[in-house]
Amino acid sequence: MSTFIELLRQHHRALKHHYHAQINGDMHRAIGAMLRCKTEQQGRSQWFCSHCHHDDRLPLSCGHRHCPQCQQRTTSDWLQRQQQKRLPVHYFMVTFTLPYQLRVLARHQPKALYSDMFKVASGILKDFANRQQQGEMGFTAVLHTHSRQRNLHPHLHIIVASGRYDASRQTWHKGNKHYLFNAFALAKVWRARMLEAINQHPTLWVPNDIPKQWVVDCRQVGYGQAALNYLARYLYRGVLPDEDIISITDDTVTFRYKESQTNAWRKRTLPTLKFLLLILQHALPKGLQRVRDYGFLRGQAHALRARIQLLLLNLLYMMPPLTAPIRTKAIRVCPCCQHEMACVGVSRPT
Repeated sequence: MSTFIELLRQHHRALKHHYHAQINGDMHRAIGAMLRCKTEQQGRSQWFCSHCHHDDRLPLSCGHRHCPQCQQRTTSDWLQRQQQKRLPVHYFMVTFTLPYQLRVLARHQPKALYSDMFKVASGILKDFANRQQQGEMGFTAVLHTHSRQRNLHPHLHIIVASGRYDASRQTWHKGNKHYLFNAFALAKVWRARMLEAINQHPTLWVPNDIPKQWVVDCRQVGYGQAALNYLARYLYRGVLPDEDIISITDDTVTFRYKESQTNAWRKRTLPTLKFLLLILQHALPKGLQRVRDYGFLRGQAHALRARIQLLLLNLLYMMPPLTAPIRTKAIRVCPCCQHEMACVGVSRPT
């Protein structure tokens, strides 16, 4: 049982009583799914061993994308798909961050705000690339909603392949491995377009005291594998891994995090209910896609990527070797004879 879910089981009634005004529908759905996860309420799967005829019935997981007990296989699948799309070129990580004053919109209108973030950030990168008139670029955007201390801190991490594909000439234009775009210019356009998008949206508003300078970080990340591993770590496995929860008392929870500047471990202690609310506030709106591919990295561009990979065959020797493919089939080993068991059925509660 997950440590976080065990805490939620013990305190969910008190949490709903004390913070009912701050718990939205998406948080309620996440709580309900995690409380049902791997219990009789969720149903059972039946497994059979053809070697020794042993059978088992196991409770089903909830499959919710914020559940710390689920989605491990989904993370592996996503990482493997991204590895297959990788090109033998250098990559950049561009991070678009919202200022503190706009976090109130993330609490009250998260779906509208996060959708605008994707739309604006992708449009900026495409426009900057179009100015160079070298062809189409490819990038993957991932939404993160928390800081290292797990406070609400919406930002987009975007992995950009260095280089452009010119479809009219069917040629690849090699990019500069040390420079993508000017980060200060990106930040100015990011601020202007986000404020414009917020003003045009019927349910969003611009708070007071918006800073004049916003932050966009643009850095080179080698061939992209380390950046993909970093993004996958928080993509489908919950906001806080159980191993980072280091102490639990009757009324407090202590967890650890790495400080961004020094990379040193730090501790944070909160009352239990505030800790649960801190983690649950990152439950994303239903239907919001938190990972999006653009350009020649989009899902429907298989043939285009194959053409680009053929153009870059002479660069494949530069790529670090990929890890062995991850088996994504759900399996279970028989506890009696250690042979592989097969899932023969699923039963749901009536």
